[in-house]
Amino acid sequence: MNRIFAKLLPIFCLSLLFGGCSGYYFPNVYDGPVVSIYMQTWQNRTDRLGIDSTMYNALSSWFLKSDKLNLTKEKEGADMMLAGEIVSIHLPGIGWNSSARTTDVKVELVLRYVLKDLKTGKIIWEAPNEVWTEDYNTVVQNAANEDEAIEQILDDVAEKIYLGTISRIRKISKK
Repeated sequence: MNRIFAKLLPIFCLSLLFGGCSGYYFPNVYDGPVVSIYMQTWQNRTDRLGIDSTMYNALSSWFLKSDKLNLTKEKEGADMMLAGEIVSIHLPGIGWNSSARTTDVKVELVLRYVLKDLKTGKIIWEAPNEVWTEDYNTVVQNAANEDEAIEQILDDVAEKIYLGTISRIRKISKK
């Protein structure tokens, strides 16, 4: 009985590997027709210098995951436009120690963005007022904690925008 099982196990595993996943796709990789997306650096309405470049870099690194989506700074010839704005940043204290010193801070970032089909002029996706938060501890006096919290938010936003863009492009291409 063990010999039969030992002979059939590799065949069973190979059949699962090659035949069982034929309808599966990776949701974070776009493999449809090539789409060119025009994106300039986001507008920065905050007093935090460089946050707009950090956002652009976060988005770029997500969009590089697919060789079928091309980000461009040239509007001419692009299929879509992705535009955004960092509206505000707040750092409210949410925790205090016995000396009334802030120990925990919440970074609150307010954004808006839009994805537009440049050929039809239709807005495909719009987030007019999206709030993202990330907590960080101030017990260790380190300015990098705040920067890391902001970078985490921007990477999370970039991931959401990337996956949302792929989802919407797939819907459009099925029509």
